[in-house]
Amino acid sequence: MNTSTTALTAKTWMWQGFPICYQTQGTTGPAVILVHGFGASWWHWRKNIPVLAQTCRVYAIDLIGFGGSAKPQPGEKIAYTLEMWGQQVADFCREVVGEPAFLVGNSIGCIVAMQAAVSSPNIALGVALINCSLRLLHDRKRETLPWTRRVGAPILQRVLSIKPIGQFFFNQVAKPKTVRKILLQAYANAETVTDELVDILTAPAKDPGAVAVFLAFTSYSTGPLPEDLLPLLTCPAIILWGTADPWEPINLGRELANYPSVEKFIPLEGVGHCPQDEAPELVNPILQDWIQERSQTLKSN
Repeated sequence: MNTSTTALTAKTWMWQGFPICYQTQGTTGPAVILVHGFGASWWHWRKNIPVLAQTCRVYAIDLIGFGGSAKPQPGEKIAYTLEMWGQQVADFCREVVGEPAFLVGNSIGCIVAMQAAVSSPNIALGVALINCSLRLLHDRKRETLPWTRRVGAPILQRVLSIKPIGQFFFNQVAKPKTVRKILLQAYANAETVTDELVDILTAPAKDPGAVAVFLAFTSYSTGPLPEDLLPLLTCPAIILWGTADPWEPINLGRELANYPSVEKFIPLEGVGHCPQDEAPELVNPILQDWIQERSQTLKSN
């Protein structure tokens, strides 16, 4: 791993009896918590942590079930829901960070960040959403989909819940070759799909429990939508959106900017689903400026 985060040793925090992996860098300035998307880890922020750490105290957490964090069997002590991950982030903010923080999410991590801010308003100074998951396969969204996807998704979920089929499917998806193909869809700039990135996303898939977590989440089509959480936010939000995202269309993303809590909607031209990794040179300065502006406003109030 040839980045300036390599010298850092990941830290462990115990949450509800489970080891949670996180990374931290920076000694001064406001606290920032980075929340990855589905199947990713703190490594997905490796191009952002050192830059943000110049002016902030940065924390990047692996949600339970992903990355270097524990992967307990679904339903035993942990139900893999957005409310549960939101609770994890809120508890992390209280127990590890020790003060309110700016929450930054990518994809499904945006919903987790908003859920944390809504359930524990005292922990959030602001929320930055990077290509927020629109959860188009959610039970309440399905009627808007073409009939093939509307009918196909529940059938696929049922088929995958059959253990041997689910296991086989996961093993196919978790292969480096398949992960690379998926990334080449999600990223507009093929050069940013490196061996390092493929390794970051495939390594945790070998952990015991990874299959069960993956299948639990693919069958999860309830819980909060972004449009449920945005009206409840008591802190300001900004939205960044790669215009070339094939999974979360920007025209639908723009509708989220209509909520009063959203201060800015910033399109990132020609960038895919993970702008923090694909175009950090665009994302980092936006986050730095926004955090600085918000911090100054909070100080003067």
